Amino acid sequence: MNRQRLSGPLVCFIACTTLLSACNEADVRLALGSLERDRVALSATAAEVVVELPVAQGSEVSAGTVLVRLDDSAQRAAVNQAEAQVLQAAANLEKLRNGARAEEIAKAEAAVAGAKAALVEAENTYRRIQDLTERGTTSQASLDSAIASRDAAEASLKSAGEQLRELVNGTRPEDLKIAEAELAAAQAALESAKIVLSELTVTASRDGILDNLPWNLGERVTVGSPVAVMLAGQAPYARVYVPEPYRVKVNEGDALMVRIDGLEAPIEGTVRWISSEPSFTPYYALNQEDRARLMFVAEVQLPDFAADLPNGVPAQVELP
Repeated sequence: MNRQRLSGPLVCFIACTTLLSACNEADVRLALGSLERDRVALSATAAEVVVELPVAQGSEVSAGTVLVRLDDSAQRAAVNQAEAQVLQAAANLEKLRNGARAEEIAKAEAAVAGAKAALVEAENTYRRIQDLTERGTTSQASLDSAIASRDAAEASLKSAGEQLRELVNGTRPEDLKIAEAELAAAQAALESAKIVLSELTVTASRDGILDNLPWNLGERVTVGSPVAVMLAGQAPYARVYVPEPYRVKVNEGDALMVRIDGLEAPIEGTVRWISSEPSFTPYYALNQEDRARLMFVAEVQLPDFAADLPNGVPAQVELP
């Protein structure tokens, strides 16, 4: 039986086709992306002037390091005012709790004694004028005036007695509660003012690298604008796109090998997060060809010894 021999060009074509198919299958098993770090933007809470930038861009910083100082003169004055209001409210509460002083009570008792003496005198004057009126030696107007003076003296004595009783009984419980509430409100206002003051000194919230300082020294920042941008964390992570056919094989906590441009050997990383929703969803029915186009964003954390790797470097993750 004669076998037909293949020509040279045909053999080359079949070999190239087989090689390309193998390469395509190998490429599909790689999730492509780049190295990234968490970006932390520290925003301004007040429209103040930048007075100090103690750390240069690109420096490694730890949590609590001062990155930007804003002018705090006005806020310090607000804190001083709030402290004075707290002292005033506390003194008022203490005064109400202590009640009347002994000197005030003695003064009220003297006022009561004087009112009693005035009433005795007014009563005697009334009786004399009444007797004279009955004899017909004085007018009815004089009697009416004496009666009015007596009644006024009685009212004065009653008023002085009530004032003495008020001092002896002390402060009402309702007034004490009002004073306590005023003190609590003043203390809360002071704490709020102190928080605003502390936020004028912008510190690093996490360990990382100071990536950018958008405002220059002497500029007045706007409220809510970032004044410092950090790249948080020690080592970067590979942010890659996992094709739909491999999504069910990749889970959080899985160990995957990460290839990084410029390094010969891959580095083993750990999947710290993978999206539950695809990055691309067709509007039409998902047939087999369309499903293959879906991509799921995943983040593969590198170990701490890879902390020196820069952001933005292309990376590929080997899929299972």
